[in-house]
Amino acid sequence: MKRYIVAIVLLVCSTLSAQVQFEARVSKTTLGLNERLRIDFMMNVDGDNFVQPSFDGFRIIAGPSQQVSQSWVNGRSSFEKAYSYFLSPNQKGTFVIKPAAIEYNGQIYKTAPIKITVTAATQQPRDPSDPQINVDENLYLVADVSKTNPYVNEPITVVYKLYFSFNIGMSNLGEASKPKYNDFWSQNIEIKQLVAEEGIFKGQNFRYIVLKKVVLYPQKSGKLKIEPLSLSVDVQLPTNRRDMFGRMVVADATKTVSAGAKTINVKPLPEAGKPDDFTGAVGNFDFKVTPSKTTLKHGESLDLVVSVSGKGNLKLFSLPKPVVPNALEMYDPVHSESINTPLSGMAGKSTDSYTIIPQYKGNYPVKPMQFSYFDLNSGTYKTIKTPEVMINVIDGPSPVDSTAVAGNKNKAVVVKEFKNIQTKTKLVPVSSDRFFGSNRFLGLLLLPFLLIPIVILVQNKRETLAGDVTGNRIRMNNKLAKKYLSEAKKQIKNKELFYVALEKAMHNFLKAKLRIETSEMSKENIQELLLSKNANPAVVTDFITLTENCEIARYAPSSSVTIQQDFDKAVAIISDLEKQIS
Repeated sequence: MKRYIVAIVLLVCSTLSAQVQFEARVSKTTLGLNERLRIDFMMNVDGDNFVQPSFDGFRIIAGPSQQVSQSWVNGRSSFEKAYSYFLSPNQKGTFVIKPAAIEYNGQIYKTAPIKITVTAATQQPRDPSDPQINVDENLYLVADVSKTNPYVNEPITVVYKLYFSFNIGMSNLGEASKPKYNDFWSQNIEIKQLVAEEGIFKGQNFRYIVLKKVVLYPQKSGKLKIEPLSLSVDVQLPTNRRDMFGRMVVADATKTVSAGAKTINVKPLPEAGKPDDFTGAVGNFDFKVTPSKTTLKHGESLDLVVSVSGKGNLKLFSLPKPVVPNALEMYDPVHSESINTPLSGMAGKSTDSYTIIPQYKGNYPVKPMQFSYFDLNSGTYKTIKTPEVMINVIDGPSPVDSTAVAGNKNKAVVVKEFKNIQTKTKLVPVSSDRFFGSNRFLGLLLLPFLLIPIVILVQNKRETLAGDVTGNRIRMNNKLAKKYLSEAKKQIKNKELFYVALEKAMHNFLKAKLRIETSEMSKENIQELLLSKNANPAVVTDFITLTENCEIARYAPSSSVTIQQDFDKAVAIISDLEKQIS
């Protein structure tokens, strides 16, 4: 009986000794902001697939380092494997180091979470190898904001400067976290070389370097937050020790500095006095409408250049569109920009160039145009108006009725031309078989008579198609809509080219379905025509909204997800309208 009891005890002991042990051990659970923490993940088996925790609130200084030890004592083996890290706290507070994990014999084992408390920096005994100065009082990262209460779309600048005293040295500047400019249009100013300069900071002489310059345009009103820039800096600090030559020995340290978050209180643009045609331009601008020529012959073309120049948010608004008579065929504009963005904000010129081709002889006015913007200097809205442009077409066909030009602009005179076709056939016998009266002879004899109706039908079809100017234009616009929709899909990773192609696809779809020209494509006219053709009002509203947003979306911040959503929405809208329009 005693032998059975002893056997059971030995079996239980061996089972317990074979249990897997995996735990986390820390050097301390409370430490100062200027101290370091060691953590070891220990296991008594050779586990695989070690997964470290995220170490929220800490920065890894060194690690992971791996140690393995195995020993035999009195015939019994022991095994130990460890993964070790040295951590530095980022800020004060209470943090939880989450479980690490390993895999052993197909099972997952995890350590218990450990709570760590980080207090303010502690005062530690100084020895000769310790630095003589406090790095916190000799190293600062500052974000200088030019204005904290701008209007919407008024430029502000943020300049990041790193101040350091004459007593310390620096090396290896690395970004611990990048600043985020949510709800701002941003433009980085390139800094080709970091140059140390001298200046006054907190009433003392410091050296400083300018790390980053950014121009920001707030896109909405309210309190907007700029997330901070943080840097990890290797610092060299003087000590009381001397080397064998009497020179001071320096101590190396790593310091994380942050510029701190900034809050910008953005004012909305005033509603009082806002013009109906205001599209969001803020700054100081000049507006011009310039034709390449005003007198031309039938078949010639002219370029009507609409341009806005000056200083302001030139990339963030759309230019007004000219309105021309129906007798002038106006094509989609070619957009070009010559804009620089220095620290003071965008400056330059934005241009839309329209190609216009006259259809009939006569004098045709291009209506006066106007451009409205918000002037930051006076705090008021201003409107610039251009004079009427008269286009004189000196020759070409005349409209049948001067009052019916608009309704008959797509009619054209088709000149029928016939050319005699003469064919000569020389038959040479190739065999001794009798050709005259054979089936081949009869077939060749009747073939010209059989081809005559086919030739007449083909000729009539070609003349009909050539005379159907409206139908040809509809077919061409359908092809262009499909072409630009396909182009938008190809350019889905290039935001600006994507929205240009998408806008052209939607415009050409309208021109094909509603049989209208570019000059007739006003918001009210499109909505009225679509609704008159039994289109769903919600789909019509989505179509107009997406079309208006295409121009702004070229330059506004957007993600690949947003672009894909806009493409899918455009395909769905076009598909719905294709089914609904009667």
